[in-house]
Amino acid sequence: MAQSQNNMGAALGSIMRGMGGAIGQVMSKNLRSPRAGASARNRSNFYRPQLLSALALVGFGALVIWTASLSISEASFFRQCLGIALGLAAALVMWRYDYRVLANTTKALLIADVVLMLLPLVPGLSHTAKGATGWVKVPFSTFTFQPSEFAKLVTIYLMAALGAEYNGRIEALKDYMKLCGILVIPFLLILLQPDLGTGLIVLVTGASIIICSGAKRTWVIATIAGIVALAAIVVATSMTEGLPHLLKTYQLNRLIVFVDPSVDPSGDGYNLQQAKIAVGSGGLLGKGFGNATQAAGGFLPEAHTDFVFALLAEEFGFVGSVVLLGLFATMILSTILLAQRVESPFGKLVLAGCATMWSFQLLQNVGMCIGIMPITGIPLPFVSFGSSSMVTQLTSVGMVQSVWHHIVKAG
Repeated sequence: MAQSQNNMGAALGSIMRGMGGAIGQVMSKNLRSPRAGASARNRSNFYRPQLLSALALVGFGALVIWTASLSISEASFFRQCLGIALGLAAALVMWRYDYRVLANTTKALLIADVVLMLLPLVPGLSHTAKGATGWVKVPFSTFTFQPSEFAKLVTIYLMAALGAEYNGRIEALKDYMKLCGILVIPFLLILLQPDLGTGLIVLVTGASIIICSGAKRTWVIATIAGIVALAAIVVATSMTEGLPHLLKTYQLNRLIVFVDPSVDPSGDGYNLQQAKIAVGSGGLLGKGFGNATQAAGGFLPEAHTDFVFALLAEEFGFVGSVVLLGLFATMILSTILLAQRVESPFGKLVLAGCATMWSFQLLQNVGMCIGIMPITGIPLPFVSFGSSSMVTQLTSVGMVQSVWHHIVKAG
């Protein structure tokens, strides 16, 4: 048994070294400045460091969902593959589409954003799941989708188009307040569903674009301080009898459990405890395909969605988790490096928005599985079960590829 584990460890180590060398070679070829002397025909139409790492994540995620489908009836592997196929098609469309056209369509983007946020509230279309009305049921079918997932991408384009108008420096406070005010619109509309997790993604992603647009440091610090103070007031009032409870009971309980998981280990703290057990029990190399006892035994709720990282860590161990995080790091860092080399302010901000969206979702999902972040319904990009999420994430890959593709065409 020990020899088998040693052989598996050596094999995985060899795979990781091979992946690292291959990615390093690809990045060294692709991360040259598009303004360098090489002609357009000598450059790839695809930005390979970001594309290859994203596709590897999709493949890794598909493997995890397949193993989850062996013991979890809701984890339909066919539906996940359908989401991947639709996402790849959407990514291809985005790659071909000239993203620069959207730079002058801020009003249309804002309207689209609002419509997507309000769509689940339309009688006859809304579909309630897990206590939220964030889904829309396609008429005359059993298919549902989550419009707020697609609204994340619309918000990126909207805030990037608005921020690009200032060409890297926001001089007037009123302009900064205008950007913040527009960002609050989709955030508040998502809270009506209610979906705090998606709302936080939109808020953080949009805020990063505003910062990258050239907002002054003092304004940003003052805004963060105001948000922290407002959040503290909301929590305090929600815990005080006789005052308005702006947080729902389950949201407040999640915060309490995050601070002290021992408060209610068999109730609200149960999910967190089981997730930490699953992550820890995976050890160095994991338990192997389909051997995740926490998920298979029904101890780990939502193992294929919100807590998919715990499932992955239990099956593939510390080594598998490092491989996953390495792929995310490659994808995110390559996107940031590309943003540094793009001359167009709009392109820079689109790339910054995509990188922030992936980073925040990764931090929140992995963090809540190991107990360093409060529990929210934020999926792990490219891995968690869900067609809407998969299509959205792969479309965002196409957004990055579109920026690269049209640099090449202009080269």
